[in-house]
Amino acid sequence: MKVLISPISLEEARIVVRGGCDIVDIKNVKEGSLGAQGPWVTKAICEEFKDEPVLCSAALGDLPNIPGTIALASFGAAHCGADYLKAGLYGAKNYDDALAMMSASVKAINMVRTDVIKVACGYADFAKFGGVSALDVVRAAKDSGSDVAMLDTKIKDGSTLFDNMSVQELKDFVNLAKELGLGTALAGSVRKEHMDMVFDIDCDIIGVRGAVCEGNDRTTSITEKGVSEFVASVRKN
Repeated sequence: MKVLISPISLEEARIVVRGGCDIVDIKNVKEGSLGAQGPWVTKAICEEFKDEPVLCSAALGDLPNIPGTIALASFGAAHCGADYLKAGLYGAKNYDDALAMMSASVKAINMVRTDVIKVACGYADFAKFGGVSALDVVRAAKDSGSDVAMLDTKIKDGSTLFDNMSVQELKDFVNLAKELGLGTALAGSVRKEHMDMVFDIDCDIIGVRGAVCEGNDRTTSITEKGVSEFVASVRKN
């Protein structure tokens, strides 16, 4: 299982790389769950670690259902050097919406680089805001030509991935994705104490930020101790 950690700056990116993470996930927490960073930050981080044994990921935002805008954002982000690009399907209400959004993102990214790993990200708390269901995210990911289906949480109110979906529901998400040949990723206020459930679900990537920040608060700074302890909790298995 790969560890994805989300820094907001080059300084934090250096901390997570030293701590042994597999994927440096560039985002802006001030703009939401999958808040997008400026291209100047994204490009600087990708360039610094392009020769290191880590991969870089960039969030495109908690996106509205406006495929043309998504396409332009995806096209621009694909020039920054990230190995993964993650589209948050916040504006999608159903499979058709999600498919249109991801198809626009995939097509635009492929105009720049076909080797970028395209991630369709839904939300475990979709029922709270009328979003697209988790299983429809998987189907839209497959049908759009994406590579990975992911779930995070949109509403950062202290609830976790596991407060919004049961272990069995998350297993169903992961199993469907695997049946369709997709990679799988989970995030959403996941902490060290959740790792037994995460291993039971058997996803490919586990993503965190708050768990490695001061006071387990995603709006504070990432710490060396937090990173090393979380990575160790994954590596022990």
